[in-house]
Amino acid sequence: MPPSPPSETAPLFHVIDPRVFDRAQLDDLCKLTTRVRLLAKHPDGARFLLGLLPDRRAMLYFVQPSTRTFLSFSNACHVLGIRTSEIRDPSTSSEVKGESFEDSIRTFSSYVDVIVMRTPRSGEAARAAELMNRIPRPVPIINAGSGQDQHPTQALLDIYTLDRSFEEQGGIDGKVIGLMGDLKRGRTVRSLCYLMKNYRNVRLVLIAPPQFALEPDIKAHLKEHNIPFVDGAKLPEVLPSLDAIYVTRMQSEWDTAGETRQINYADYSMTPENICLMKPTAVIMHPLPRGPEIAPAVDDDPRAVYWRQERNGMWMRVAILLKIFHADGVVRDFDISVLT
Repeated sequence: MPPSPPSETAPLFHVIDPRVFDRAQLDDLCKLTTRVRLLAKHPDGARFLLGLLPDRRAMLYFVQPSTRTFLSFSNACHVLGIRTSEIRDPSTSSEVKGESFEDSIRTFSSYVDVIVMRTPRSGEAARAAELMNRIPRPVPIINAGSGQDQHPTQALLDIYTLDRSFEEQGGIDGKVIGLMGDLKRGRTVRSLCYLMKNYRNVRLVLIAPPQFALEPDIKAHLKEHNIPFVDGAKLPEVLPSLDAIYVTRMQSEWDTAGETRQINYADYSMTPENICLMKPTAVIMHPLPRGPEIAPAVDDDPRAVYWRQERNGMWMRVAILLKIFHADGVVRDFDISVLT
């Protein structure tokens, strides 16, 4: 069973599983993210944000390769004046001497106020949160990607990107969203699917090689929440009907016998030729990094929003940190009109 959502009056603490977020919380985070972006555009607003949390410290425990998530969390901390420590190579920590995962996490918690963690093993962020819940001085755990399991902050920034993209089209409600690529092993898709229960009349179209189809537990979640989906769709046939397509790379790092090399990428790629089939108002998303599934020539199309999506990551993570440290209220109360 998914964890129970926090109450509307309770502050955000751990961010482990996207299923805890309801529609009101998602809308609130999106509004807060936009407000942060507006403040940061003005020098006085940026200085205001920088002065909010200078007494806080964050541990960035990233022992799985990361570019965007690491940099966006690091810079989100810097936007708010949070000082950071980091471990990116477990061979530089006492884990190489045999220290347990739990003892390492508890050690980090002695020195910092929040732990942001990415590991190659599923469920470790949840284990860290459970440990924190048992000790006298718990600190929040933010799951920045755990194996093939979950990537909740990516899903939150994806929702923000969709929300902004459809501002003039009634929002995310009622949209047809395609999910294409390695849907079996891609944790970003799993987390995004969990959040779809919060939107009305959304339909999903799944475009993946049969061996990389969406896992049964996610399909069961979609059915449980009455989210209609089409499985095994062919890209040219469905592109004209999509309001958004969320493209993912083939997760070759999880191959055990060269499975990715068997894929015909032409069937699961966006090109200047096939994007002509899309609606003028549709958007193309990708959590990045990309492989051959999106041709660089597509970048110039105004419907390609994945670079904006990437930038949104830092601002959404600023909003998450503000919520965790109870500083979101002062941001909402700030009179932005004095900056103009």
